[in-house]
Amino acid sequence: MSSTQAESVIRNIIREIAQTCLSRGQTLSETLIAFMVKAVVLDPRNHFNVDRTLTKQDVQKLIELCVDRLMDQASPTLNTIKMQVYFDMNYTSPREFVEMQQKVLQSRLQSLSREITDCRAQTREDLQGLYSKIVSYVMQRSNLGPATDITTVRETTAALQSVFPQSQLATFMSLVKQDKEKQLTQLSLIVSGIRLFNKDSKKGGEGIQNLPAILSEAVPAAVSDTERELAGAQRLAWQYTALLEKISEQDTGQPEDPVQPDLLKQALYNTRQHEAFLKFILADVILCAKEVSRLQTDLMTRMTLLRDAVHSNTAVPTSHVFPHFSAVSSLWVGLEAEMLILTMLTNLLPGLRPFLSAPSLLSPEQMELLLHGLQVPTDTHRSTATTEERVVVSEMRSCEWCFPESTTNFENVPLQYKGFCGFTLVKKNGLLLPGNPSIGVLKHKEKFYAFSSRSAAYEFACRADEYSAAVVEMAKRRPELIQLLQLHQEFASVTPYSEVPCVLLMSQMQSGQKLLVKVISKSDASIQTEIHPLETNIVTSHEWNEWELRRKAIKLANLRNKVTRSMQTDLSHMRRHNSTQTFLPKDASSQTKRDGESNVPKPQVYLCGLRGGTSAATNMTKVDLTRAVDE
Repeated sequence: MSSTQAESVIRNIIREIAQTCLSRGQTLSETLIAFMVKAVVLDPRNHFNVDRTLTKQDVQKLIELCVDRLMDQASPTLNTIKMQVYFDMNYTSPREFVEMQQKVLQSRLQSLSREITDCRAQTREDLQGLYSKIVSYVMQRSNLGPATDITTVRETTAALQSVFPQSQLATFMSLVKQDKEKQLTQLSLIVSGIRLFNKDSKKGGEGIQNLPAILSEAVPAAVSDTERELAGAQRLAWQYTALLEKISEQDTGQPEDPVQPDLLKQALYNTRQHEAFLKFILADVILCAKEVSRLQTDLMTRMTLLRDAVHSNTAVPTSHVFPHFSAVSSLWVGLEAEMLILTMLTNLLPGLRPFLSAPSLLSPEQMELLLHGLQVPTDTHRSTATTEERVVVSEMRSCEWCFPESTTNFENVPLQYKGFCGFTLVKKNGLLLPGNPSIGVLKHKEKFYAFSSRSAAYEFACRADEYSAAVVEMAKRRPELIQLLQLHQEFASVTPYSEVPCVLLMSQMQSGQKLLVKVISKSDASIQTEIHPLETNIVTSHEWNEWELRRKAIKLANLRNKVTRSMQTDLSHMRRHNSTQTFLPKDASSQTKRDGESNVPKPQVYLCGLRGGTSAATNMTKVDLTRAVDE
């Protein structure tokens, strides 16, 4: 079956499952349905053969199993998967989130920017319209106050006229399009900085929120709320872990247990996933708090420099204040971005709560009754209790171990299974116990494993491949562990692309949707050597030519045999030599050319008597009329 046909079959399966669930009153996303299809196919208890094409009976069975799982609203497994899908679809890294917001702003201003840069105004009305568009562009880009407020419009126009009067429109229109766009951006920064400075000086800034004050209250509140919710999730995780340890020591659950151990494990997975997401959010909130503190400090410094520059002089050069205005505007944009990031992160907290199963599975009274007389250790207490149980390398020479004192950046080592003990997970049938890296981290096939005890480390190291395969098999039966333990790569290449189950495994969805499973098969890496790793040390006497060194050596050797002597007479004692030289002036001239000229007279002769005579004979008379040259 071709890839196109396989994708069409999968789309039809997802569409039919969605319609069936909708008819039963549940509206589910295609991403959730695709992940459930993948989980059902991977589960070996369903007996799907991933090496052959699905038959009609297989498709019908797949649809029924998916619908049954998706309609089980009380299942902690389904809630955990929903939580994972929700977080994956709604969380964005701060850097990507800021880039996305910038693209949205650029797309919103693109049409207005094109109208400004393409304008060919000639009349006065057209120029006024162009200037109004520039004012509107500056207001929308700066986002300082409502664009429909007349006070905001007047203040922005006044600030723009002080920087860019209407008389400069002709120069602006003569620029190329790229330079026009750059100037629009610079004008927006400068005008925004002017309005922010006016607000700080209490001379304007109408409609601008006091963003530093808002962030000063919102950031600590976000940190406090996240830490409080994280503490509650951790407390539940510790309680469920202690309860499951108690049940595992009894080998079988007691008949009077209100909840089956399997449901308790699912609730533990749900709580641990919630805890992992809250830690992720808290880390971003703390980074946001640090960035907000830095931006506020820089903003106050810039405002102080501006006040000193403006208030101390009657006339301030634009080259001195414009960079400050632009810097103030850029810092304010950074505060706005951090505000958006903080809002996105805080909105995730209430979005994750509907998917929690552990609080509703056991009431506080039932939990207290089950834990009566039982000590509930925290993750920190577990690590402290097992710190002294370090791996003895001499007992496991065939394995490679990493320790805090011998490994660089030990705390940043990427641990498998998110730091949980793989041996306990397999040996106690799905119990999640956090590993203690201080015991010793096993490095096996370029992967790092942490363990809850030294005995667990020894057992796992002896049969690392078997236990790794067992963890993968357990994840097939419990699909929420794929995301919780970061087992995506183990399911990246189960079947070839040409088969339908492969499409299921890869979760091929509609373009534009974010995949729940992020499989990384290849990655680009680069490395660069530092040009000058040591401090600059230039030796001026260094010679690369050995013959030059030989010449200097011979010169020094000859100099050792030389002696410098000097003497002085009585006449020259305490005297000095004086010398002068005179160059006398000398005038001379010569001439080698002489001008000459000559002229000859122009002959003129008149013959008289050739015609008109009365006699038969002709008497001609010749008269010389030539004049002399000097006449």
